[in-house]
Amino acid sequence: MPNPTVPPSDLHRHDGDGWVTCGDHRHWGLFGAAGLLLVRRDDAGAPSAMVLQHRALWSHMGGTWGIPGGALAPDEKPEDGALREAAEEAAIDPAAVHVVGTHVLEHPAWTYTTVVADVAPGHVVEPRAADPESLEVRWVGLDEVDGLSLLPAFGHALPRLLTLLG
Repeated sequence: MPNPTVPPSDLHRHDGDGWVTCGDHRHWGLFGAAGLLLVRRDDAGAPSAMVLQHRALWSHMGGTWGIPGGALAPDEKPEDGALREAAEEAAIDPAAVHVVGTHVLEHPAWTYTTVVADVAPGHVVEPRAADPESLEVRWVGLDEVDGLSLLPAFGHALPRLLTLLG
């Protein structure tokens, strides 16, 4: 049985993987990182649920909930990286995503871009844990989010990110 605190050897790897030191802390992604905040809307058009990932225990801040995402590859645009990561980690087809905006968190030596999106018209998204980086990936109702242990940076940014959805 695999050790839940040790990363498996069969992860998606590229030249952007690695830690960047920023002051007194570290960030994952030599060229920055990006993630996808994908929402679906209710019949009135208001955001009602978002895809969240329960992070593997061996990962940084493991056991918390956040959005699918990770390190950008060299010369990869943040939107492309977020869509790639969501496909790898949560089996989300990029064609099913309609990007509505981005939010960039800038540090002196690193950036994290959150790509905010709706499910594209005519598409259905059924997220699932598609690789070992997740304990679980699922739709989470906005009314359920407060009951989850969120990745601290994601929890801090979430109210502002939701304003990008109109």
